[in-house]
Amino acid sequence: MDWPITPGYVAALADHFGLALYHSWREGGFRREMARDGGPTAPIRFEQPGGGLGVSGGHGPPGVRGRFPQVSADLSVRWCSPALKIDVLAAAIRGQARFEQGRTLVVTGERAEESPSRARYRPIEPHRTDCSRRRVDHWRPVLGWAEGQVWDRIAVAMIRPHPAYSLGWSRLSCRACIFGSPSQWATIRALFPAIFAEVADLEARSGQTIQRAVSVAALADRGAPYPAALADPQLAALACGETWTLPVLQRPWRLPAGAFGEAGGPS
Repeated sequence: MDWPITPGYVAALADHFGLALYHSWREGGFRREMARDGGPTAPIRFEQPGGGLGVSGGHGPPGVRGRFPQVSADLSVRWCSPALKIDVLAAAIRGQARFEQGRTLVVTGERAEESPSRARYRPIEPHRTDCSRRRVDHWRPVLGWAEGQVWDRIAVAMIRPHPAYSLGWSRLSCRACIFGSPSQWATIRALFPAIFAEVADLEARSGQTIQRAVSVAALADRGAPYPAALADPQLAALACGETWTLPVLQRPWRLPAGAFGEAGGPS
């Protein structure tokens, strides 16, 4: 579901800024959780300083998925967010003794203008992993920013935007995000037909569409591929690969085609 190039892009950014980078993930990712039929949710793996690999979970109660996460603010039905992101980070923090020393700050980039639910977030609060033996705060430094302020800051640093933005996407969610607009699904069908076909097939086999009463095929029929995506096949090819080959800095810096575009995301 996600952009294959994202790990390579993030690694390039971490190297540019001199930051240590540790990955964490749910074993089998989206596909395994989607196909779960009588087994527990897969364990979480996380990289540790020194090269070790930690593990958490995988021994919970058996359950059945077989259905796509649904477009909803309710995370019990929009299961991709907790199963693949929120719970993964929490497990990586809870599973490492190093986070029981001193204080830890979790920084995320939600903005209030993105949705009514995000407008109710607090700028800073205890993180879900905070407890008596572990001090963890959650900071949202750009919560009150407008989109223009974000792009202005990126422009000053001359950081090359993720290819998704340059291809026309307005948000860096998953490539095949369940909140995708008609034009996003039309672009996926045009540029990444194998992924589109897999999602459409899973909808048909599960008997449940991602967006209520309309399939991704019907959504794509309602939209049109982003012109920027069709105009740059080389960038589209980079986005669906795993090796980042472009400079991190973009000179001259250009506002990507997706900036100030469609706002498809959580309500």
